[in-house]
Amino acid sequence: MKNKKRITNKATQDILEIASIKDNMVILKNGTVRAVLMVSSINFALKSQDEQEGIISAFYSFLNSVSYPLQIVIQSRALDIDQYLDKLDKLGKQQTNELLRIQTNDYTQFIRELLQLQSIMSKKFFVIVPYSIVEVKKKDFFNKAGDLFSAQNVLKIKKKEYENYKDQLFRRVGHVRSGLEGMGLQSAQLDTASLIELYYNSYNPEVSKREKLKDVEQVRIDD
Repeated sequence: MKNKKRITNKATQDILEIASIKDNMVILKNGTVRAVLMVSSINFALKSQDEQEGIISAFYSFLNSVSYPLQIVIQSRALDIDQYLDKLDKLGKQQTNELLRIQTNDYTQFIRELLQLQSIMSKKFFVIVPYSIVEVKKKDFFNKAGDLFSAQNVLKIKKKEYENYKDQLFRRVGHVRSGLEGMGLQSAQLDTASLIELYYNSYNPEVSKREKLKDVEQVRIDD
């Protein structure tokens, strides 16, 4: 029971594998770095047969050109339109035309009632691009667990090497973005602030509703 209590009292930072987020990338405790791309979507079913075959062929070629693992993440999140509703409230108060004021207020009330009945979800698509800074030695389960809960597990690396690893990672990002573009998909690399917001919301879904950080929605992708 004492050991279980000791683990429970550990800070979130000690449990997560993330050591730091800086320079538009995620640095993990095991010595690897990650870049995150937010990717647009396409409606494959609405494409003609020739277009579908072209997309499949481009995807096939893209996979053959990649020699490292990629992670594809689909995130569903309740759509936050609080700012939009606040804007509508202000517009309603500013209306000098009585009819337009009533219609604006009715529309705002309709949206609020709709959200109470059912949550409106939005889907976002991410591709995580990795690069290994150091060779990770094979460890057994207990050694890995020890590293995971170690507060002293901080990555140290020379600045010159760090810049080289960052350059290599961003080269991969450029290659992946080019491959996605060949399939008709637009992408944008998340900057440091957007990465923090993404992981903050992912690990603190309830808290993030009350205490908001920079919204990843500000990263725009042309469909």
